[in-house]
Amino acid sequence: MERPSIRSYSIRGSRITAAQRAAKRLLQELHGIPVENKKLDLRAIFPTAEKIIMEIGFGMGEATAIMAINSPQNAYVAVDLHPPGIGKLLSRIQEAGITNIKVIEDDVHVVLPYMIEDESLDGVHLYFPDPWPKSKHHKRRIITPAFLQLVASKLKPGGYFHLATDWSPYAQAMQLVFSTSMQFSGGVIDKSDWRPVTRFEGQGIDKDHRVTDLLYLRI
Repeated sequence: MERPSIRSYSIRGSRITAAQRAAKRLLQELHGIPVENKKLDLRAIFPTAEKIIMEIGFGMGEATAIMAINSPQNAYVAVDLHPPGIGKLLSRIQEAGITNIKVIEDDVHVVLPYMIEDESLDGVHLYFPDPWPKSKHHKRRIITPAFLQLVASKLKPGGYFHLATDWSPYAQAMQLVFSTSMQFSGGVIDKSDWRPVTRFEGQGIDKDHRVTDLLYLRI
């Protein structure tokens, strides 16, 4: 598979606990989806799901696990590259007996075009992506016109793209990119009921970081 030339993420070191490493090794086959150059049959994987939602960059998996527990009627495809987070989410899935999450360990820029059928997702979540605040790194930001076009192709008409950030300049930058798209409509919303406040977000709130939620619908 073709690898993206510009990454929108940074793997910050290789620290992973023994428990997380063991969880990855033992649980990924059970709760993960192997990375292959073929499209997934998401309806076969989640035959009873009302909605199939992709979680991009789930961190340590706290919010993803909570949402899956609170919305058992929905299914979640969780995509990330961070080894400790993957191990932690797999552990959460196993410990809580969660059956409506599958984990893919790869770059979403590879997963979306090569593994996801067009118009097969009901929603996409992108919470607290790296804002790459330095101007020289802005090209690494995940929200670009090309990425919006890719996400739009995988969403069903009327499907949604929900984003959150605690970096106000990045919220404004994302709105600007969305304003150039003919495939999405929407904007800033109040915090949605379905997005839980994680420890990471709580720490930002304690530091007076303003969290912006954005919701766009696929036209």
